[in-house]
Amino acid sequence: MRKAALLLVVLLGVAYFTTVSRCEDDVVEEKEETDEQDSDDEEEDEDDTEVKEENGVLVFNDNNYETFMQGKDTVLVEFYAPWCGHCKQFAPEYEKIAQALKENDPPIPVAKVDATVATELASRFEVSGYPTIKILKNGEPVEYDGERTEKAIVARVKEVSQPDWKPPPEATLVLTKDNFDETVNNADIILVEFYAPWCGHCKRLAPEYEKAAKELSERSPPIPLAKVDATVESDIASRFEVTGYPTLKIFRKGKIFDYNGPREKFGIVDYMSEQAGPPSKQVQAVKQVQELTKDGDDAVIVGVFSSEQDTAFEIYIEACNVLREDFSFRHTFSSDVAKLLKASPGQIVIVQPEKFRSKYEPAAHTLTVKDSTSVSEVQEFFKKHVIPLVGHRKPSNDAKRYTKRPLVVVYYGVDFSFDYRKATQFWRSKVLEVAKDFPEYTFAIADEEDYADELKSLGLSDSGEEVNVGILADGGKKFAMEPEEFDSEVLRDFVMAFKKGKLKPIIKSQPVPKNNKGPVKVVVGKTFDDIVMDTKKDVLIEFYAPWCGHCKKLEPDYVALGKKYKGEKNLVIAKMDTTANDVPNESYKVEGFPTIYFAPSNSKNSPVKFEGGDRTVEGFSKFLEKHATKLSQKRDEL
Repeated sequence: MRKAALLLVVLLGVAYFTTVSRCEDDVVEEKEETDEQDSDDEEEDEDDTEVKEENGVLVFNDNNYETFMQGKDTVLVEFYAPWCGHCKQFAPEYEKIAQALKENDPPIPVAKVDATVATELASRFEVSGYPTIKILKNGEPVEYDGERTEKAIVARVKEVSQPDWKPPPEATLVLTKDNFDETVNNADIILVEFYAPWCGHCKRLAPEYEKAAKELSERSPPIPLAKVDATVESDIASRFEVTGYPTLKIFRKGKIFDYNGPREKFGIVDYMSEQAGPPSKQVQAVKQVQELTKDGDDAVIVGVFSSEQDTAFEIYIEACNVLREDFSFRHTFSSDVAKLLKASPGQIVIVQPEKFRSKYEPAAHTLTVKDSTSVSEVQEFFKKHVIPLVGHRKPSNDAKRYTKRPLVVVYYGVDFSFDYRKATQFWRSKVLEVAKDFPEYTFAIADEEDYADELKSLGLSDSGEEVNVGILADGGKKFAMEPEEFDSEVLRDFVMAFKKGKLKPIIKSQPVPKNNKGPVKVVVGKTFDDIVMDTKKDVLIEFYAPWCGHCKKLEPDYVALGKKYKGEKNLVIAKMDTTANDVPNESYKVEGFPTIYFAPSNSKNSPVKFEGGDRTVEGFSKFLEKHATKLSQKRDEL
């Protein structure tokens, strides 16, 4: 028994020492693993700042760039994305470039940056596409937009690396108060950009603008591009009502015109090249006019003059310049063309294409231009007579020809091709019989497929009728004719009912909220006039979309704003889901979400759009205090 007990003690002792030994081994192993891991981490940290090389190309990242660039004269850098097909195709060529420049005397470093990882570097160099190639000269980027070939890139890099190389002067002119007036007054045409140094859009435009300036400066004659720092030259910016950046304006001998063109190199070049040409094309043969009137879709405008020295010709050209994007202008010095148009020198003639002529309107409209005739008179003549009594409204001419309200639109299968022209003209003739008696309204026919969405908004998509009618009235209001077999008398009755105010507008609307006592009032299509257009109250209204991320982010601040001003009886903070409701007033244009307007009590049809970036309670409060007409509380009380 005693021997058994002694054996048990010995066994327990052995087991104890074995366990301790194992634990110590585990600790040692764990420590070794930890030391190895720390060592790996240190190596990784070292790797992050160390510049590695892949196939002869250095690899830059956000952490190693600055250290490497110190003291470097010239470095070639490619910004790429791993998924970019063009980058993959370019990779072998870029490795050849690296090898060629490594053999240069002295060697020129060639590097690449994964822009999807090194986001700080990509942002710093404003990389927006892949691959983007930059030549860095003493750390400053030199744009490269040449061919992506070894020969072209190596030649350009070697050129920039020369000790005496200096960047070429900017092709874009810099205008200040000292040279602005003289420059724009003497230029036949010049494009001017008003910018702010801090503006992101301006920074993105800058390289494209400079490239366009360079190309246009090489034209014959050159077309100058210029820029004005509006934050420094505030008086110039104020004179031309510059309120946002960048703002681009065209000047012709000091006279200002809107720039409505693209904002990238090729678009700017094409647009300005077109603008630099004459706004009116010369017509030399009778046949040219005959072809335009026979097969055209738009009015033919021709100025008849004896020579370019005519005062009337100068007035005509000036009037054309302002409207050159909206109309096609022609002029002639030919007596034969003048005879065809039954016009004398000094007259402007507007002729409609044959398909739009009718017995209810003159075949042509003529204006005699005298020395006393103003440019605005000529422009009004164009606008008044450019559309026929009943024209063809299309998506391509809608914004230029059919913006006047009220507009009576007759929808059906409009097709002027040979096989369908007779049917198209049959229904158009019915409309003409009514249009002649309502000169205060604009009438048009429109293809039902072109305006399927508009028909749907009028509730006429499934009318079952071959011809449908709607009236687009002032303030965004819409009226639909009850589906009925179409003829002239039916149309006349509908238009007369509209004229007498007997029709109710079609408004897409959610149900009117039963309880609308929250800090932010809910506006729907049916209550827009009652709430927003209430002349006894100021209203701040947010037009939003339920799916809009910016709108969701704004919601807490907007509700807090409503609570802050809840005690103001004459101020309403409101919102409207524009995806589910019509906005029945054209003064409140919604082109993105959220769109916010302030509707002052004394000027409901001239709302003030909130365009500040500070969408906080404080930012909105400052906006309200600036524009409110009914605010009772003082600022410090709020």
